Amino acid sequence: MPYVNIKVTGGSEAPSAEQKAELIRGVTELLSRVLNKNPETTVVVIDEIDMDNWGIGGKSVTVRRAEAHNK
Repeated sequence: MPYVNIKVTGGSEAPSAEQKAELIRGVTELLSRVLNKNPETTVVVIDEIDMDNWGIGGKSVTVRRAEAHNK
């Protein structure tokens, strides 16, 4: 039983319900096609992480985006 966990930033950048459905379908189809995994037992979980809780290079995504916007 494959388990796939997709993590994305939430808030204003959170994917729509339609985008999430497409990700779930696409990942399931990819695992079926490439690894011959059973789509009926493939689990896909999408976690939305607040940008204040996601850090890159010692700064939160919120701070990095604000800095990039001010350049």
